[in-house]
Amino acid sequence: MIEAVTLDFGNTLVPVPAAALRGVVAITAQGMAERLGPFPVDRVLDLWHQERERQFREEVPQFREVDMAQRIVRVLARLRGMAPPPDDARWDDEQAAGLSDPGEVAWAVDVYSRAFVDALPAADGAGRLIERLAQRRRVAVLSNWPLAATIDRYCEAAGWTPHLAAVVVSQRVGTIKPHPAIFAAAREALGGPPVERILHVGDDWAADVVGAKRAGWRAAWLANRPDDSPLPGSERDSTVEADAVLDSLDELEAAIERLGG
Repeated sequence: MIEAVTLDFGNTLVPVPAAALRGVVAITAQGMAERLGPFPVDRVLDLWHQERERQFREEVPQFREVDMAQRIVRVLARLRGMAPPPDDARWDDEQAAGLSDPGEVAWAVDVYSRAFVDALPAADGAGRLIERLAQRRRVAVLSNWPLAATIDRYCEAAGWTPHLAAVVVSQRVGTIKPHPAIFAAAREALGGPPVERILHVGDDWAADVVGAKRAGWRAAWLANRPDDSPLPGSERDSTVEADAVLDSLDELEAAIERLGG
């Protein structure tokens, strides 16, 4: 019997196509350019993308989440005259932080978070699915995401929060899927059900399916995601077998019944 279900956020509960995320970044860049500058908006956008790529190069191979506040600190430092480190060296984040005020950074983070919640709709039927699942089992969000507050805010705005036993996000845990530590944190947040009675659902094969199976959980792979999504993803391989393969979230409840209900 499946006692608990965890659901990935980006490209599972909430599709994240490239155009929509570019719009969120554009709103953030415009705000930073006007309120924290003045700076040329194009320059803010260019530095944002450079520092995003740098963070992913540095952090993801170490199973660490990228940090949104850190990115904004680095962008502001460059806008205000600090040269970036070479590609093979890390930032002096303490020095970079001296070129911005914590209030400025918090404001920019909040602009980004609110823009995301406002701009990206949930997958069709996601809210009703969460509500139905929660009638018989514990349900949680389990996601890699650089800003846990965004997921908290999204769940609240969408009306999901009352039905969720937990919202487990890599930024809070300190490591990303597929690392076993984040699955262990989610299991603890769910009250410690037997691992074989937890089903994780997600679109990223390595993070969601491989990570869950190596933690002893069951795993359902959502095979369809926006083709141009800028979120990290991976190809299906033969390292593990998914317990279910879904073309859409609409198929999840039937899959759970096949797995023992």
